[in-house]
Amino acid sequence: MFYIGKEHVGSKDGRSKADKGPILDWAKRFKELAERTKHPKLREFYEAGAVAADTPIDQVPMIAMDFETTGIDPSKDDIVSIGLVAMSLNRISLSKSRHWILKPRSNLSHKSVCIHGITHSEVETAPDLKRILEELLEIMAGKVIVVHHRGIERNFLNAALQTRIREGIEFPVIDTLELEARLHRRRHQRYLDKLFGRKKVSIRLAESRSRYNLPHYRPHDALTDALASAELLQAQVANRFSPDTPVSDLWK
Repeated sequence: MFYIGKEHVGSKDGRSKADKGPILDWAKRFKELAERTKHPKLREFYEAGAVAADTPIDQVPMIAMDFETTGIDPSKDDIVSIGLVAMSLNRISLSKSRHWILKPRSNLSHKSVCIHGITHSEVETAPDLKRILEELLEIMAGKVIVVHHRGIERNFLNAALQTRIREGIEFPVIDTLELEARLHRRRHQRYLDKLFGRKKVSIRLAESRSRYNLPHYRPHDALTDALASAELLQAQVANRFSPDTPVSDLWK
């Protein structure tokens, strides 16, 4: 079990009240977006709404999501595969998981193929994201999305929709990487690490999971990484928060 030292007393996630900033009201934001969105399926996604900011995390429906991509720049790279795992704080529903291999609108690089193992022949006959968009939005509707590094999933999906339907997308995420960063990337922690010559603690998915004694999974498969993120969030909440923690303490 991951131990939280005395420096976290007064805030189970290691942040003071001043650090938390204003509460994000995604329910209000979705109402605003629904009024101005033109694409019918995207409008339906927003009309499904978002949970209230004060909803306890154990009452929040969630979807763990992971992408594999052709690169790391959403302005020129594209999504190659999507993994989704339905979850709550207490349950992971693998029977409701989904996995798609997609045909990207940018070329696969040798480096990306080596990372995720998805080949040119596999994507050649795969659907474009636009063909599965309706199903994807239906699954995401009303859920909080769980990821490990929101700069990938949120930015890539937004860019992909801008390209395909000329509208982007916004949605709330709980970023398990950001939750780890609250512990291991704080200013005084960085100062102490530098002072004592300690190696910076990794907050990558595999290393973060190992700190909670979660099993090792082979990385860079979208469905497996989505499952890994789901399990990591459950462990983070069990160790550092509580079931009645408001979702606004976790989401971005």
